[in-house]
Amino acid sequence: MSAGGAGGEATGGIPQNKLIAVGVLGGLIAAYAGHFLVQAAGPAFAFIGALGAICAIVWGCAAVRRVASYGLGTGVPSIGMMALGMGVVASLFGLAVGGIAGPIVAFITASIIGLVIGALANKVLGMGIPIMEQSMTEIAGAGALTIIGLSVAMTGTFMFDAVLETVVATGYIAVIFIAGGMAILHPFNANLGPDEQQDRTLTTGVEKAAIAMVVAGIVATVSEDASAIPTIMIGLALWYVAFRKYVELVNRDAYKVIGTGLLPTEEELE
Repeated sequence: MSAGGAGGEATGGIPQNKLIAVGVLGGLIAAYAGHFLVQAAGPAFAFIGALGAICAIVWGCAAVRRVASYGLGTGVPSIGMMALGMGVVASLFGLAVGGIAGPIVAFITASIIGLVIGALANKVLGMGIPIMEQSMTEIAGAGALTIIGLSVAMTGTFMFDAVLETVVATGYIAVIFIAGGMAILHPFNANLGPDEQQDRTLTTGVEKAAIAMVVAGIVATVSEDASAIPTIMIGLALWYVAFRKYVELVNRDAYKVIGTGLLPTEEELE
């Protein structure tokens, strides 16, 4: 069952243009703020990069929600992994050639890759989804900003040499690939159904993104230029708030809530 009806686009209270602005501006501003504040005031501010990743993840899971509502089915996990795949390629390219403009170059590169893949999906594979090109552009851009934001939280910078040494060469790139990909793809899958609501799905995105932030904080323990404690503690606080909100929204939307998880008794059914 698609959230927007059979073969229809999912809608919600927050317009997609606002989510795009939050994802793009939040992701880029936080990446630069984390980078420059670490240089100016020390590694404690590396966590700001992860806050940008959260913005990008929420935007990405909103884009997945829109395109998946046309009936992708098992393609929802695939599109999340594709987002981070495009994001990794674009991020490494952008950071390698862009220098201080690396995050912007990476974002633009990811958007172009996403647009091309979206066009191929519609024109060559014949998927026939009206918003495929736009959605793939958004998902790729969100994936790139997620990778960059979490890398800043891990290393205290987005400069290519540091990211290559601390994130890529060590294999931690795989950790943020999975954590970021799951945060983008899982929210719609977790709330899929005729009663799917935008606020519940995006709240799930914040909760999963906070887990990715905690993971980035754990990795930051091996970096001299990033402080792990602020990233982990803020990530845990955000996770707690988002999870409580998610439970509240589940209770709001559920037909009936059985507190014990056991089958109801005959008296309860009457």
